[in-house]
Amino acid sequence: MEKPSLDKNLTTWKRKLYIIIYGTSTKLGRLFDIVLLVLIVLSIILVMLESVASYNIKYHDQFYFAEWVITIFFSIEYILRIISINKPTKYIFSFYGIVDLLSTIPSYIIFFVGGSNMFLAVRALRLLRVFRILKVTRYIGESQKLISALKNSRAKISIFLFAVVIICIITGTLMYLVEGPENGFTNIPLSIYWAIVTLTTVGFGDIHPLTPLGRFIASFIMIIGYGVIAVPTGIVGAEMSKDMSKADEIKPFICPNCGEKEHKPSSEFCHNCGKKLNEN
Repeated sequence: MEKPSLDKNLTTWKRKLYIIIYGTSTKLGRLFDIVLLVLIVLSIILVMLESVASYNIKYHDQFYFAEWVITIFFSIEYILRIISINKPTKYIFSFYGIVDLLSTIPSYIIFFVGGSNMFLAVRALRLLRVFRILKVTRYIGESQKLISALKNSRAKISIFLFAVVIICIITGTLMYLVEGPENGFTNIPLSIYWAIVTLTTVGFGDIHPLTPLGRFIASFIMIIGYGVIAVPTGIVGAEMSKDMSKADEIKPFICPNCGEKEHKPSSEFCHNCGKKLNEN
């Protein structure tokens, strides 16, 4: 979510509140983000500790009190974010606005309506707010490169995955014929499940071959599994390298005369007006 721009029509107190909540250029703004970050981390720790039955029984009252203190703080913060901007709906219906609301209301729902405490696990969504505090969104441009590489390689990856599925079906059926129900391979779907687990090098161990031929086939599948892991990585990596090479071919050398931006690295003169580049 982009930070709402500072509206010049805001009153003095709203302007100060905006700078503290949405900005980090002041001491109070940085202090606000630090306090918010600490409370988010504490909230996530509380969620994890509450899931441990022995801790929850022993420290239930302390956990309950701490959670309400954090919830009230986040509720006040949510309200202040709304009133400190002239277009509240832009924040309310933004990604982080929805996350802020969803991570705050579970405590109120449990208090007024009742329900399972497992619903409080929604509070873990507060961890997403760390991205806003740490300004990780500034690197969104880099993620676009990865998304572009995945899109460009989707055909190759789809064909590869289709080939993997075929291998799993064939090897699973083969293991069913070799091992049989007496060795745990009671049906073909279960045997295909074993093939997928083995090929991906997960290896739960709930089913395993007992015959020499079955073990030989399993060893062969395990070796293929290393290739299964490496091939998609290589495909995406090649696409990313290709995109980077294309980006290097055209660099934004700005012509001082006409303002043309796209020039090859080896260019000495502007291809638009003929002016010499990088005279300095």
